[in-house]
Amino acid sequence: MQPTALLRSELANYQILSDQLKAQFVDIDDETLRDTLEGISDLSPLIGQIVRSALEDEALIGALKTRIADMGERLERFKLRAEKKRALVCWAMGRASMERLQAEDFSVSMRAGAQHLEIVDEAQIPAEFLVPQPPRIDRSGLLARLKAGQAISGAALGYGEPHISVRVK
Repeated sequence: MQPTALLRSELANYQILSDQLKAQFVDIDDETLRDTLEGISDLSPLIGQIVRSALEDEALIGALKTRIADMGERLERFKLRAEKKRALVCWAMGRASMERLQAEDFSVSMRAGAQHLEIVDEAQIPAEFLVPQPPRIDRSGLLARLKAGQAISGAALGYGEPHISVRVK
C-alpha cells in the first residue's frame, strides 16, 4: 500500500477509535485520550516512519546538491581551460600570420570577430533608443512596513499553508 493511502487509512482508524473512546468515556480528558490512542493506534509510528523517510530524502538532496555544485565548478574549470587554449591558438596563429591549419582530425581557420555594440557614453544616446521600464513593486519594502504595523492600501500580511517543523539535534 502507498504511504499516502496507508496514512489515510490509519488516520481514519485513529478517528474512529477516538470517537468510540469519547462516546464510551464521556469524562475522558485530552491527555488521557491521546495516550490511549497512541497505545492502540499505529498512527504515531507511521508518521514517525514517514518523517524519517523525509529526513533521509533531505540528506540525499543535500549531498546531491553538494555533488552537483562540485561538478558545476569542475565544468566551469574545463570551460575556462578550453577557452584559454583556444585563445592561445588564436594568439599564436595571429602572430604567425597563419590563416589556416589543416590536420587529419580537424581544421582551424582565423576569422574576423563579429560586430558588436559598445556603449561609449550612455548619456549621449538619443532618446529614441531608450526603452521605458514599467514600475515594479518593492516587495521587501512593503513587507517590512506591514510587519512594522503600518497599514498600506492594496497590501496585507498573509499566512502560508500550515507546515511541520522537524528537529533532529
